[in-house]
Amino acid sequence: MPAAFIDHVRKFVPLNDAEASILLEFVEVATVKKKELLVKEGRVCTGNYFVLKGCLRSYFLNEAKAEQITQFAIENWWLSDYMSYETGKPASFSIQAIEPTEVLIVRRDMQDEMFQKLPQMERYFRIIIQKAYAASQMRIRYIYGMTGKERYLHFSNLFPEFIQRIPQYMLASYLGFSAEFLSKIRAGKY
Repeated sequence: MPAAFIDHVRKFVPLNDAEASILLEFVEVATVKKKELLVKEGRVCTGNYFVLKGCLRSYFLNEAKAEQITQFAIENWWLSDYMSYETGKPASFSIQAIEPTEVLIVRRDMQDEMFQKLPQMERYFRIIIQKAYAASQMRIRYIYGMTGKERYLHFSNLFPEFIQRIPQYMLASYLGFSAEFLSKIRAGKY
């Protein structure tokens, strides 16, 4: 499976076979069970997770102690609590497997050495983070600028693979409304 990761990196930066071998020295592969936590809110996040197979979610507990999902990650996507990862402070988000998942992990204590030995990886992560930040900005715009039904239709058109993989209540949380409201949208009652 790490071959899929190397292929992904090569879409963004040059990486010869010797460099690919060096890169694989800085990552580890882990299997995560469905519902298993990789990061727990309040504990330090020490890993940046690349999904080789499966699906992850990032969430926090709001003032009503309800889960508020902020991100999903499927194959070839990264997920972390970046503030915690970079500062070493407690995580503001939990990261959990939605289905059995295989991840590749870049540990924080290995990242700088990886960047020293493979400078192109800093460029790779800059590109990936910029894309993720742009997606976050657009998500904020959609939350404030679209109705709930428009957000659902937009999301289902952009990411049809998620509709089948993610439980309805999680999708509703991510889109910012109740599971009941989502049921009405899907049934054509709204």
